[in-house]
Amino acid sequence: MTGTQRRFTGQIQVPLPPAQAFRLFTPRGEQDWAHGWLPRFAGPAPDDTEPGTVFETSAHDQHTVWLVIDRQPGTRISYARVTPGDRAGIVTITVRAAGQHSEVEVTYQLTALSDRGSRRLTEFAAGYPAYLQSWQDSIATWFTTSARP
Repeated sequence: MTGTQRRFTGQIQVPLPPAQAFRLFTPRGEQDWAHGWLPRFAGPAPDDTEPGTVFETSAHDQHTVWLVIDRQPGTRISYARVTPGDRAGIVTITVRAAGQHSEVEVTYQLTALSDRGSRRLTEFAAGYPAYLQSWQDSIATWFTTSARP
Protein backbone atom coordinates (compact mmCIF):
# COMPACT_ATOMS: atom_id res chain seq x y z
CA MET A 1 0.00 0.00 0.00
CA THR A 2 1.43 3.36 -1.05
CA GLY A 3 2.26 5.59 1.90
CA THR A 4 3.10 2.75 4.27
CA GLN A 5 5.71 4.00 6.74
CA ARG A 6 8.10 1.86 8.76
CA ARG A 7 11.00 2.49 11.13
CA PHE A 8 13.75 -0.06 11.74
CA THR A 9 16.58 0.27 14.24
CA GLY A 10 19.35 -2.17 15.02
CA GLN A 11 22.93 -2.28 16.21
CA ILE A 12 26.17 -3.80 15.04
CA GLN A 13 29.67 -3.97 16.50
CA VAL A 14 32.71 -2.63 14.64
CA PRO A 15 36.23 -3.52 15.84
CA LEU A 16 37.50 0.07 15.56
CA PRO A 17 37.31 3.21 17.71
CA PRO A 18 34.46 5.58 16.74
CA ALA A 19 36.47 8.02 14.61
CA GLN A 20 37.73 5.17 12.41
CA ALA A 21 34.43 3.26 12.47
CA PHE A 22 32.50 6.38 11.39
CA ARG A 23 34.42 6.53 8.09
CA LEU A 24 33.02 3.11 7.14
CA PHE A 25 29.51 4.63 6.95
CA THR A 26 30.39 7.57 4.72
CA PRO A 27 29.62 7.36 1.00
CA ARG A 28 33.23 6.62 0.05
CA GLY A 29 34.10 4.62 3.16
CA GLU A 30 31.30 2.14 2.61
CA GLN A 31 33.07 1.04 -0.59
CA ASP A 32 35.67 -0.72 1.61
CA TRP A 33 33.25 -3.37 2.81
CA ALA A 34 29.90 -3.17 0.99
CA HIS A 35 29.85 -5.31 -2.15
CA GLY A 36 28.46 -3.38 -5.10
CA TRP A 37 28.51 0.00 -3.34
CA LEU A 38 29.85 2.62 -5.74
CA PRO A 39 28.62 6.16 -5.09
CA ARG A 40 28.48 8.54 -8.04
CA PHE A 41 28.54 12.16 -6.93
CA ALA A 42 26.46 14.87 -8.60
CA GLY A 43 29.34 17.33 -8.34
CA PRO A 44 32.65 17.84 -6.60
CA ALA A 45 32.58 16.25 -3.16
CA PRO A 46 35.90 16.78 -1.38
CA ASP A 47 34.11 16.02 1.92
CA ASP A 48 31.52 13.34 1.23
CA THR A 49 29.94 13.88 4.67
CA GLU A 50 29.16 17.56 4.08
CA PRO A 51 25.42 18.24 4.44
CA GLY A 52 24.00 18.92 0.99
CA THR A 53 26.25 16.35 -0.73
CA VAL A 54 24.24 14.39 -3.33
CA PHE A 55 25.20 11.01 -4.75
CA GLU A 56 23.60 8.05 -6.48
CA THR A 57 24.04 4.30 -6.12
CA SER A 58 22.88 1.22 -7.97
CA ALA A 59 23.45 -1.31 -5.17
CA HIS A 60 21.05 -4.25 -4.78
CA ASP A 61 19.78 -3.68 -8.34
CA GLN A 62 18.10 -0.42 -7.32
CA HIS A 63 18.89 3.12 -8.41
CA THR A 64 18.85 5.34 -5.32
CA VAL A 65 19.52 9.06 -4.90
CA TRP A 66 21.08 10.04 -1.55
CA LEU A 67 21.48 13.43 0.16
CA VAL A 68 23.57 14.02 3.29
CA ILE A 69 21.19 15.96 5.54
CA ASP A 70 23.08 16.09 8.83
CA ARG A 71 26.30 15.00 10.45
CA GLN A 72 28.22 15.18 13.67
CA PRO A 73 31.74 14.26 12.52
CA GLY A 74 32.92 10.98 13.97
CA THR A 75 29.61 10.14 15.65
CA ARG A 76 26.51 10.53 13.46
CA ILE A 77 25.43 10.96 9.85
CA SER A 78 21.94 11.12 8.33
CA TYR A 79 20.97 10.63 4.72
CA ALA A 80 17.73 11.27 2.86
CA ARG A 81 17.29 8.56 0.22
CA VAL A 82 14.84 8.08 -2.64
CA THR A 83 14.50 5.01 -4.81
CA PRO A 84 12.13 6.46 -7.46
CA GLY A 85 8.78 4.73 -7.66
CA ASP A 86 9.68 2.51 -4.71
CA ARG A 87 10.66 3.96 -1.32
CA ALA A 88 11.93 7.16 0.27
CA GLY A 89 13.12 8.06 3.72
CA ILE A 90 15.99 8.75 6.08
CA VAL A 91 18.91 6.60 7.18
CA THR A 92 20.75 7.62 10.36
CA ILE A 93 23.93 6.01 11.60
CA THR A 94 25.24 6.74 15.09
CA VAL A 95 28.63 5.51 16.30
CA ARG A 96 29.47 5.17 20.02
CA ALA A 97 32.51 3.92 21.87
CA ALA A 98 32.03 0.53 23.51
CA GLY A 99 35.25 -0.68 25.10
CA GLN A 100 37.83 -1.53 22.44
CA HIS A 101 35.29 -1.31 19.61
CA SER A 102 32.34 0.79 18.48
CA GLU A 103 28.64 0.16 18.69
CA VAL A 104 26.85 1.40 15.60
CA GLU A 105 23.12 2.08 15.60
CA VAL A 106 21.48 2.03 12.16
CA THR A 107 17.98 3.45 11.76
CA TYR A 108 15.94 3.40 8.56
CA GLN A 109 12.69 5.44 8.39
CA LEU A 110 11.08 4.55 5.08
CA THR A 111 7.85 5.30 3.24
CA ALA A 112 6.54 3.22 0.33
CA LEU A 113 5.95 5.21 -2.87
CA SER A 114 4.08 2.43 -4.67
CA ASP A 115 2.50 -0.95 -4.08
CA ARG A 116 5.79 -2.53 -5.18
CA GLY A 117 7.57 -0.30 -2.65
CA SER A 118 5.17 -1.45 0.04
CA ARG A 119 5.96 -5.10 -0.73
CA ARG A 120 9.68 -4.35 -0.66
CA LEU A 121 9.27 -2.51 2.62
CA THR A 122 7.57 -5.57 4.14
CA GLU A 123 10.40 -7.79 2.86
CA PHE A 124 13.00 -5.35 4.20
CA ALA A 125 11.32 -5.40 7.61
CA ALA A 126 11.39 -9.19 7.75
CA GLY A 127 15.06 -9.30 6.78
CA TYR A 128 16.34 -6.27 8.71
CA PRO A 129 18.19 -8.19 11.47
CA ALA A 130 19.91 -10.39 8.85
CA TYR A 131 20.65 -7.30 6.74
CA LEU A 132 22.48 -5.63 9.62
CA GLN A 133 24.25 -8.89 10.47
CA SER A 134 25.53 -8.96 6.88
CA TRP A 135 26.97 -5.46 7.45
CA GLN A 136 28.73 -6.61 10.60
CA ASP A 137 30.05 -9.75 8.87
CA SER A 138 31.29 -7.80 5.83
CA ILE A 139 33.03 -5.22 8.02
CA ALA A 140 34.65 -7.99 10.09
CA THR A 141 35.90 -9.66 6.90
CA TRP A 142 37.27 -6.37 5.60
CA PHE A 143 38.89 -5.68 8.98
CA THR A 144 40.72 -9.01 9.09
CA THR A 145 41.76 -9.17 5.42
CA SER A 146 42.80 -5.64 4.43
CA ALA A 147 45.01 -2.79 5.46
CA ARG A 148 43.02 -0.73 7.91
CA PRO A 149 43.03 3.04 8.47
